[in-house]
Amino acid sequence: MAKALNLDVDALLDLRLQAEQAQAGGEVGRPEPIAAVQPSAGEGGGQPGVLVGVPPLAASAFQPREGLRKRIDAARGGGAVVLTQTRRASAGVLSGMGGVGKSQLATQYAHQAVAAGTHLVVWVPAGESGQLITVYAQAALRVGAVGAAGEDPGQDARAFLEWLGTTDRSWLVVLDDVRDPGAVGPWWPPARPGTGWTLATTRLHDPRLTGGGRTRIDIDVYAPAEAVHYLQERVTADGAGHLLDGREEDVARVLSYLPLALGHAAAYLLAEELTCAQYLERLGDQALRLEDVLPEWADAENYGRRVTAALLLSRAAAEAASPRGLALPVLQLTALLDPAGHPARLWGSRAVRSYLNELNTDEDGQPVPVSDSQVRESLLALHRYALITHDARSTGQEVRIHALTARAVQEVTPPALQSRLAWIAADALFEIWPSGPSPDREISAVLLANTVTLTRHPGHYLWDDQTHAVLFHAGRIMITSGQFQSALAYWQFLLTVTEDKRGSEHPDSLSARGTLASTHNLLGHYDKAQLLQEQVLADSIRLNGDDHADTHTARAHLAATYCHLGDYQTALRLEERVLAARVSSCGDTHPETHWARANLAVTYNQLGRYHDALPLCEQVLAARLRSDLHEEDPDTHLARSNLAATYRGLGRHNDALSLCKQVLAAYIRIHGDDHPDTYLARANLAGAHHHLGHHHAAALLEEQVLTGRVRLLGSDHPETHRARANLAVTYNELGRHQDALRLAEQVLEARIRLLGDDHPHTTRARDLLAATHLLLDTPNTQ
Repeated sequence: MAKALNLDVDALLDLRLQAEQAQAGGEVGRPEPIAAVQPSAGEGGGQPGVLVGVPPLAASAFQPREGLRKRIDAARGGGAVVLTQTRRASAGVLSGMGGVGKSQLATQYAHQAVAAGTHLVVWVPAGESGQLITVYAQAALRVGAVGAAGEDPGQDARAFLEWLGTTDRSWLVVLDDVRDPGAVGPWWPPARPGTGWTLATTRLHDPRLTGGGRTRIDIDVYAPAEAVHYLQERVTADGAGHLLDGREEDVARVLSYLPLALGHAAAYLLAEELTCAQYLERLGDQALRLEDVLPEWADAENYGRRVTAALLLSRAAAEAASPRGLALPVLQLTALLDPAGHPARLWGSRAVRSYLNELNTDEDGQPVPVSDSQVRESLLALHRYALITHDARSTGQEVRIHALTARAVQEVTPPALQSRLAWIAADALFEIWPSGPSPDREISAVLLANTVTLTRHPGHYLWDDQTHAVLFHAGRIMITSGQFQSALAYWQFLLTVTEDKRGSEHPDSLSARGTLASTHNLLGHYDKAQLLQEQVLADSIRLNGDDHADTHTARAHLAATYCHLGDYQTALRLEERVLAARVSSCGDTHPETHWARANLAVTYNQLGRYHDALPLCEQVLAARLRSDLHEEDPDTHLARSNLAATYRGLGRHNDALSLCKQVLAAYIRIHGDDHPDTYLARANLAGAHHHLGHHHAAALLEEQVLTGRVRLLGSDHPETHRARANLAVTYNELGRHQDALRLAEQVLEARIRLLGDDHPHTTRARDLLAATHLLLDTPNTQ
């Protein structure tokens, strides 16, 4: 891996490791703003409102639950309602266990609000803040919120919140499936009684959900009368009233009145043309046969053994209805993946088709290739029996499964089969993962979520026999897409399990430990990174020898951390040794040799040895440009950045400016506007402008960089403090000395605390503060 030189306005700058490039997340378009509408009567004048986001499909015969709706309507006067699972009531949040109907209640409110003419209805999948910000940004552009330009999703999302707090138009915001109150906290819409309100759903009982005037409404299963009415309405609406024989109440009671289970039961009744009595008889038989594999003590989530039996009864019917009995393996495989959905293209992968072909045999027991139509029919059979949702509208997440259904299927799938299926699923995910320098970021995010679901399975099947490659691939995607905090938790987990399964000295453990150290570096945890990398280097020397390729890789990573810690001479000795070894073992033109040159060149720049760095940077860039895909390869633009740093050190500022402009345009195209590397490129361009005296242009860029780094990395990250230092220098050039003083004081305090009193960066921060005091003609006490 190579280091990227961050062209700060300071003379010397830190490096950062670069991995293969990919990014999750989507881009926000710029639709036309909502036309101004004058409200007349009701919420929005009787005209259909505007809907942003995609609510779930409405359930057939879903009960209005008037008692619940009265409580929700009474609570919405406070501006926010949270629906949660059974407990005492509090504020506008709908909460409940999977299958009690929280999202369906919220869906009804959303569709009714649109029909009633509410000017704006926004449906937000609130499982993680990135999705929330994306939808808010889209809504901001739809309403023409002041400050929303379609360039910065975070800024657009904040503009949308401001719009909600000031508009006189009616609105409803639904935050569906809140999983992290801390992450959602800053993004709660304002309380606007009489104008707009917020409805959220969650399974959590977290006190943070009920602050700020929010009322929690606890959602339980259907009342007995509601459950019976649901069965009657659902069956009658399908023209099958003859199946109702007076035993509906018994069916509802056996299924514990759970809406999800009742949905499965109704679908089974209709598909199999069974009366309620016949259904109860089959369910009873099935439950008896499951006594040994579904003991009562295993019901840790209080779903109920009879509910599980109902799910599996539908499974058996779907299996019989699917072509050549493919529904069961399809369901078993789906149950191991992310309940939120996986791409339909997974079912065309070689890994999955090979498995299904093996099961699909002719009369002589020979495998027969499975056709696309057979796979589709199997998915649709499972959809008909309400075991999965097959929704072509949800691009990238066409196949979904309820978590309760997935759990029920997993509990009756033998562990050995689950292990094999987990590997097949992992093979398929790895196979269909977009490759190349600029992959489809939305699909990559879905595949990442599915991989994480596989890793969390308590069986840890992806470590059987060997460690599956998709585990490391997913972790690298987290890093290269800028999800550093998520990557840190993931690599810590990966290291723990790998050491447990393989031992602490296995190559997989060394690799996981090294990547965890690199992630600590990206988050500014340099001391932690140093300890891990020194351990990796010592282990590699002992296990592989002093001149092994992996040993030299460990040296290169440790050198990067020494640079972060200001020990450039030690870093230089390590990198010169690595380059000599790469040339000797790999040859002068090998990619690893070019990485070693790039790393050494950056350290030469850190030490002011620009003439030594120049030929190395030029060699590396020339090698990158020989690639057929060089203009889409982030490594090419990294090489341009490093050469620009050297040009600036040599006083060739116009050459540096030209390269920095090329890099920023390329990173925006490859990574998007809100990626950490894109902000790094902005900082580099600002530095080039600064040295040419273009201080206003530099300030504009540096303000964007500081805002972005605070949002992406946090207020106390070293890169954030670097952005503050750069902006302080530019403010001084513009005569804004008070603004510069405030920033310089923050930077010095942070660098003393994070790096120590004698670190070179601390010294530069102290010099910056002293210079600012001189410009203000005020005494410096620090």
